[in-house]
Amino acid sequence: MSLQGNRSIDRTNWPAAGAGLHPVARNPLKSRQDMYRALGELLAPLQPYYSKGHARLSIGSTGTGYSANVAEMEGFSRVLWGLVPAIAGGSHEELWERCLDGIRAGTDPEHKEYWGDVADYDQRLVEMAVFGLALALVPDRIWHPLNEQEQSNLYQWLNQINRHPCYDCNWLFFNVLVNIGFRKAGLPYDEEQVERNLNRIDEFYLSGGWYSDGIGGHCDYYGPFAIHYYGLVYARLMAKEDPKRAERYLERAAAFASDFVYWHAPDGAAIPYGRSLTYRFAQSAFWSAAAFAGMAGFKPGELKGLVLRNLRWWFRQPIFDRGGILTIGYAYPNQIMSENYNSPGSSYWALKTFLVLALAEDDPFWAAEEEELPALKTISVQEPAHLVVCREPETGHAAAFNTGHLSSNEHTHTSAKYEKFAYSTAFAFSVPRAEWGLSQGAFDSMLALSEGDQLFRVKRTCEEAWIRDQVLYVGWKPWANVDVRTWLVAGLPWHIRIHRIHTERTLEAAEGGFALGLGDHGVGVAEGGGADVEGRRAAASTVWGASSVHGLLGYDAAELIYPQANTNLLHPRTVIPTLRARLDPGTHWLVSAVYGKPRGIRSTSSQACLVSSIKGVDSAVMAGNDPASQQRRFSLGEGADQGAGQAAAEKLGVRIGQGNIIITSLSGTPITITMD
Repeated sequence: MSLQGNRSIDRTNWPAAGAGLHPVARNPLKSRQDMYRALGELLAPLQPYYSKGHARLSIGSTGTGYSANVAEMEGFSRVLWGLVPAIAGGSHEELWERCLDGIRAGTDPEHKEYWGDVADYDQRLVEMAVFGLALALVPDRIWHPLNEQEQSNLYQWLNQINRHPCYDCNWLFFNVLVNIGFRKAGLPYDEEQVERNLNRIDEFYLSGGWYSDGIGGHCDYYGPFAIHYYGLVYARLMAKEDPKRAERYLERAAAFASDFVYWHAPDGAAIPYGRSLTYRFAQSAFWSAAAFAGMAGFKPGELKGLVLRNLRWWFRQPIFDRGGILTIGYAYPNQIMSENYNSPGSSYWALKTFLVLALAEDDPFWAAEEEELPALKTISVQEPAHLVVCREPETGHAAAFNTGHLSSNEHTHTSAKYEKFAYSTAFAFSVPRAEWGLSQGAFDSMLALSEGDQLFRVKRTCEEAWIRDQVLYVGWKPWANVDVRTWLVAGLPWHIRIHRIHTERTLEAAEGGFALGLGDHGVGVAEGGGADVEGRRAAASTVWGASSVHGLLGYDAAELIYPQANTNLLHPRTVIPTLRARLDPGTHWLVSAVYGKPRGIRSTSSQACLVSSIKGVDSAVMAGNDPASQQRRFSLGEGADQGAGQAAAEKLGVRIGQGNIIITSLSGTPITITMD
């Protein structure tokens, strides 16, 4: 398949940047051929932006922590995560020839587009990994077409990774992949360094299939789309040479999969949590790697559904600019939530999900009929990751309740990305726009504390934590002389938060509920929703669902906070129901019931054919924001009812007494909290 047919994409009728419907959204994504075509639709808009020597891809002018030259090399390499599997499967020949010219130029020290000599912990070490995959999968397409000097240039440039250290985290696999590529292509490789790196990665393993991203690191998407992904690639490529380790990687991945599947909603959305979320549909890369490696535990049709539904969900979002190029952001273009290492081309890391294109047409993955999610429980305790994931069958909503972590990786917005109480497929989470006030802070699913100066502190790390069934506990200190102990009782659509705060300073507290998306006109106007604030209760509803908070103990008032624009990952404009309290020096108890319920969703499997048959469909409809539905009235729901919070607490097994709070866990064990 050539990209020629995709060069005629008509961009003249697309709306303002980020708001248009990309042609890939009409792709039904039912077959291998559809996925080949989807890759072409994603890559065609990039073609005018390759450099003269084809070794660099310049698609934007925003900066990163590394130079523009390195960022342009990164853009070139990230396309290969989709293109290499496609070439292995026999497609996209024309673009591959162009990239091969880029490899010749980029690895030639005499060429003006030379990718350069690398340093320790260099970003280009990251970008070398896909070349290792290419050498292992398609040596006849990347190695054999080069002449002797070009082969030497490529080898020497890649071999720098054996002379420069990588960060002590998932990066260690980059060295492994390059050396596997060398080995498979019959080139000298550093076996000792490979073994040392793989042994070190084993030290990141926790239990139940979970890895942390380095010693003491987080359990986030770097588990599925990095460590497990590379481990599964290793299992497939090195099954004969290293069968014991390959089998271990497959077993760990299968154990992890039984937890990770809970992060996925029936419509294809996945829980946004942690850093690097601009990689978007890399959320399903793990499932592609599982199919590639032949992982047990899931039927081929289930794996197929997990991959294709996630891609369909993403392709319906306004994540492309008016030229069809992926932007930085999450469900819409957004620099506020980005990382210091996100360049204009970084988002194409998402193409790792296209690994299944390397599988033959008759592979079980492609031969199977797409299936829905397997039967899942409503609660999954994922203790190694410090999470309890809840699912609401009625709406398809999935949310992860979180204790937080003992240490921080100090990346951008770490508190927002790792320390909130809940992360949700329907409400996502928000990041601060600036440092002053609740509107700039956008403190959804958090307890924020200030000294009355509008400068709020939130949980950055925790001192201690545990999980018992659906109950999570965390102790944390926003100041040296302020001690907070928090208990969360997980559930959907309600959950309960309990805080014991001992403070030696006067504080103001703000307890944020779920951030609810607004439409074009705000609450209670075109969406047919509404807002209600009464006493210690605040509620809002829009076309997207309903969100509310109820103060059960210790709070003074409630209000609706309208955060500054572009703070939430799903919606540019939101409202956060929030409880307020003044805390004088001493010990205080705060108890709240928090409600979040989206509109019901359905699987994208049943939508795929419908979408492909609609010509000229409006992007608002594709994103679920159907103007016709905006004329219907969405009630504030049970979350706004007087007394609903107290009833929810009782239903969740929480009893507030005179001198104690008793929580009955799912196993029937009472957890008694003495109120001192």
